[in-house]
Amino acid sequence: MGEDMAIVRQVLGGDVDAFRALVERHQAGVLGFVGNMIADRHACEDVAQDVFVTAFRKLASFDPARSRFRTWLLVIARSRAVNAIKKKAPASVAALPERTDGRDPSDGAMWREVGERLDAALADLPVRQRLAFVLAEIEQLSHAEIAQIEGAKIGTIKSRVSRAKAALRQALKDVVGGES
Repeated sequence: MGEDMAIVRQVLGGDVDAFRALVERHQAGVLGFVGNMIADRHACEDVAQDVFVTAFRKLASFDPARSRFRTWLLVIARSRAVNAIKKKAPASVAALPERTDGRDPSDGAMWREVGERLDAALADLPVRQRLAFVLAEIEQLSHAEIAQIEGAKIGTIKSRVSRAKAALRQALKDVVGGES
């Protein structure tokens, strides 16, 4: 947080090139978050770029007393991702190139199927449940941080995450072998 604030102060002080350091520090996190919300790689990159353009324009409104810079950036990312989802239904992440994971090649088909089913199940979740799930389970944010990003109560966030997990568990029960 201290390093982010030092960079923010530099940018606000007129060193606009210093913003590049904030982009480099947070680009992977923003791309990952948006990518978990929007399956289309090109749309994801466009949204992530828009997040940083918006952050640059609104940097003076960042208040370190209210949140960490990362949390503030994810609020912007959430807003942009939701807008993109509303404009166009997300495509399946199954269209993305395969990742090598070192597993036995005979397991590849099963893992592809699990990935495809997970992507489809995640896309089928209501947007608020999907956001809460992605922020909690993939971005590893606390319920308090998610509540701040979502503008909701912590209990509401816990409920959304729980419902998302139940829906995903149900959608994947025949692929991964029953209840967990």
